[in-house]
Amino acid sequence: MSASHSYIGRFAPTPSGPLHFGSLVAALASYLDARSAGGHWLLRIEDIDPPREQPGAADQILRTLEAFELFWDGPVFYQSQQNERYQYAVELLQQRHLAYPCRCSRKQLRDYPVYPGWCREHSPDTQDSAIRVITSGQFQIQDRIQDYCHWNMADIGDFIIQRRDKLFAYQLAVILDDHDQGVNQVVRGFDILDSTPRQLQLLSHMDLPVPQYAHIPVIVNPDGQKLSKQNLAPAIQADERLSLLIAALNALGHTADSSVTSCGYQAVMEWAIKHWDIDRIPGCAGIPVTQLCPES
Repeated sequence: MSASHSYIGRFAPTPSGPLHFGSLVAALASYLDARSAGGHWLLRIEDIDPPREQPGAADQILRTLEAFELFWDGPVFYQSQQNERYQYAVELLQQRHLAYPCRCSRKQLRDYPVYPGWCREHSPDTQDSAIRVITSGQFQIQDRIQDYCHWNMADIGDFIIQRRDKLFAYQLAVILDDHDQGVNQVVRGFDILDSTPRQLQLLSHMDLPVPQYAHIPVIVNPDGQKLSKQNLAPAIQADERLSLLIAALNALGHTADSSVTSCGYQAVMEWAIKHWDIDRIPGCAGIPVTQLCPES
């Protein structure tokens, strides 16, 4: 992509804890892709699920990004401030007969891999109901890393966009936020690839443009699980930022020569922006952290 401010990317962490090495790889990939294109890199805090959030985590994430010199453009965008926007979208989809109330419980659905559509034709009262969106057709993308991806929505089924407790689903919030922020390039982890068809369905229903996607491999622990706060992945530390940056670049297929790494953190970051090539990123689902950080 030619250098242009028409590129708008973003990093969108959930404040459920401090950033870990897997988070750093994701942040770095989106940052370098934006900066190498001369574009904007935005920061969004996805704080729409209070039970999952850790007090103070959002501020800690901001401080960590600054310590690693991953500076964002513009103000920080908080999902928790967008509830009116999300509610309007839910009501609009219902008015268009593209979404409906659903009172089916998890217990009722546990034997069904795909929602059987019980409430689609016989919707209950909206009180104490979740809201499901109607799915249909097929979607495909040309992912910049994972290549051609195709989904049949019959294999996915109608999904929830607003829970019974009135919290909004990630799938709805993310497509609205990307549109409202002008995001046209989404670089994120492979673990979110399965969410993409749901987001494509919502984009279609809302008549919104589809961004270009790039799904990077996630970093996994020795048990093959994605590094996450739930799996007690340790927080990254600023005093280890050079070694962590080098390891993160290695994960992304960009190995700097010792003549560069010996010059310090800023030199490595400048090298990474100059030599960034998304085609170097492995097109796999996950990379073991032990290959990158043996002490982990």
